[in-house]
Amino acid sequence: MSDIKVPEMGESIVEGTISKWHVKAGDSVNVGDVLAELETDKVNIEISAEQAGTIESLLRAEGDTVAVGETIGMIGSGSGSGAAAPSQPAAASAAPAAPASQPAAEQPEMKPAVPASPPVAASAPAPASDAAASATPAARKLARERGIDLSQVQAVDPLGRIRQSDIEAHGTRPTAPAAPAAPAAPAQPAAEAGKPAERRKMSRRRLTIAKRLVEAQHTAAMLTTFNEVDMTAILDVRKRRKQAFQEKHDVGLGFMSFFTKAVIGALKAYPLLNAEIQGEDILVKQYYDIGIAVSAKEGLVVPVVRDADRLSFAQIEKQIGELASKARANTLSLNDLQGGTFTITNGGVFGSLLSTPILNAPQVGILGMHKIQVRPVAINDTEMENRPMMYIALSYDHRIVDGAEAVRFLVTVKQLLEDPESLLLEG
Repeated sequence: MSDIKVPEMGESIVEGTISKWHVKAGDSVNVGDVLAELETDKVNIEISAEQAGTIESLLRAEGDTVAVGETIGMIGSGSGSGAAAPSQPAAASAAPAAPASQPAAEQPEMKPAVPASPPVAASAPAPASDAAASATPAARKLARERGIDLSQVQAVDPLGRIRQSDIEAHGTRPTAPAAPAAPAAPAQPAAEAGKPAERRKMSRRRLTIAKRLVEAQHTAAMLTTFNEVDMTAILDVRKRRKQAFQEKHDVGLGFMSFFTKAVIGALKAYPLLNAEIQGEDILVKQYYDIGIAVSAKEGLVVPVVRDADRLSFAQIEKQIGELASKARANTLSLNDLQGGTFTITNGGVFGSLLSTPILNAPQVGILGMHKIQVRPVAINDTEMENRPMMYIALSYDHRIVDGAEAVRFLVTVKQLLEDPESLLLEG
């Protein structure tokens, strides 16, 4: 007999969500076979069999949150059907009855005993008396907190397993029953009754993104300053050099290499934008690992181009291309995502004209690129020209970066981009 355990996934990851089981109770497996996929805050992990045998039981279901080192299933050396199905974890069915001090509504299993009945068909929901046993730990916890009788909860899962989303959809009991003359307002529905709507469970990565973005706004004194860049010179360089660059380096000459080099030049001039706060200290980093925000199916990720100051334009373009491909294929490793001293995000590829990027904590600076738009620009007191212009935005942590320094940083980025030759000297 061998345990199927959640493997170690890096020091910053302590739990994950089972996104998919590739096996069921009774299946035969060999060493190295993929048993399950685990979604974590940063990457997806495959759990493989460490011994050959037969799946005896799956203790946790798809959608359950599990901790590193937790046993989620069993592999036996024999053959035949296992003792439990993934939709009815043995751990949940073996849960002890709720303490007597809990309200009766939280103890549906304490109803008078009834004769045992045959197992319920897979397509039918779990009977009311088994509601607590069929609920996930997170669902039971939320039901206790909200005072919800699990036997009254409608499960969306065709196998009858009650999940946290079912509890949230069910609503809560009135919090002020002592005032019958003014009944409490019911929980707000997700959509008006009778109108089409779809409830989707947030992925673990999306939940993490949401949490980190809110934390960044709550913990940092975040401000944003703006400027605009005349992209005429860069577009001219790309027009003249693009084909030769492609033939020589087998990669296209994009805008990101120019912006990465400009950011590095500005960071060298204003090093506090390349720092982070640690307690009461400021850690000023003397290396330049630039995060490049990439939109992937599961949400925004920020892989890191290491030691970008030591790379050529071609090397930067290649690394960004490789990281973007891995992000869209969901094959980024933890090393690809960890660290980073400053971030660049390009909303212009989606048509954004102006935005205020949110800090990628614990970094204290992020540069936002936007759409290139031809606009009339005053060349001097008497002349106007149509020029390809781009708004750029710098969000920064005002706790350690003063406004004057942030403005000068952004002006330096602007000047370096408008004189691309200077990037070879400053970047």
